[in-house]
Amino acid sequence: MVALLTAGALAMAFSLFLTPLFVKLFKKLEWGQFIRDDGPKSHHAKRGTATMGGLVIIAATLFGFFTAMLITGDAISVSALLVLFMMVGLGAVGFIDDFTKTRKQRSLGLTGWAKIFGQVLVAVSFGILAINFPSADAVTPASTAISLTRDLPIDLMILGPVIGVTLYLIWTSFIVTAASNGVNVTDGLDGLATGASILAIGSYVIIGFWQYNQSCYGAALADDVKYKCYEVRDPLALAIVAAAICGALIGFLWWNTSPASIFLGDTGSLALGGAIAALAILTRTELLLVLIGGLFVIETGSVIVQRAYFKVTRGKRIFRMSPIHHHFELKGWAEVTVVVRFWIVGGLLVAAGVGTFYLEWILR
Repeated sequence: MVALLTAGALAMAFSLFLTPLFVKLFKKLEWGQFIRDDGPKSHHAKRGTATMGGLVIIAATLFGFFTAMLITGDAISVSALLVLFMMVGLGAVGFIDDFTKTRKQRSLGLTGWAKIFGQVLVAVSFGILAINFPSADAVTPASTAISLTRDLPIDLMILGPVIGVTLYLIWTSFIVTAASNGVNVTDGLDGLATGASILAIGSYVIIGFWQYNQSCYGAALADDVKYKCYEVRDPLALAIVAAAICGALIGFLWWNTSPASIFLGDTGSLALGGAIAALAILTRTELLLVLIGGLFVIETGSVIVQRAYFKVTRGKRIFRMSPIHHHFELKGWAEVTVVVRFWIVGGLLVAAGVGTFYLEWILR
């Protein structure tokens, strides 16, 4: 518990007090945001705002987590390192995209396929590492089974090691690309993706800590509930790293809220989506991500529906503009109104996800 609180507090202090220094540095380096021409006209006033804020969040998370481990003397687990690997890896893909935009002075960076290639490369590397490094109890960070609130009796390895591992890596890559692109699509208004990510990642602080208290390998678990225990490696470490990310996001949101002094950029949105995906995979709550990341699902779904309807009807649209937050902007909602109301929707979906997780424990 001490490490969890320390990691969150240190990460928050880092991003809260040092973000202005990063803003000055990024402006000096001319790392300013470029606004797409087909977006809402009101957004053109944001042109030049410092971007690549994901670098601040990643740095704050690493500082908070590793400093907390040093202070408390707790061991650094493989599971926590895997979450950080995913976060840094996808952050690097996003940084290349952002840097390309600033260098070429345009609103488009990497091509869609190039970005997906980078996401899949990181996801596959993560997936391979995650089914290795067994603990003393022979539990690896991830499993080859599909999971909801815990592993379901759907183990991909039943099809054989070669096909099973291949399908597992495809499934992992799908989760990672879906989550990271979902956060990326949501990052269109000041503070929207940051606040939504705080809610989603915060849920894994609760889930990880609960799994730690009810772990199959914990000495404090009561005999009458042992049949409900969770077979998750390093659940407390996952809660700690989630707390560090949340702390970093809370401090960053102070500067990212409207009017934003700095944007996440793809560096931040891809990194956060990757962290959410990694936490879902390692806590064995993959399918639950549909609720925990429900706002990101809605945002991505609005883009898919808009494009499909546009092609089928040869030019007609369901929304005035996608992603759906722009639709409400064009209807006349103030940007802050859209953000807060979307946070409420995201929060309700996160609550439903955590509630489902706990309900499974009660009914089991």
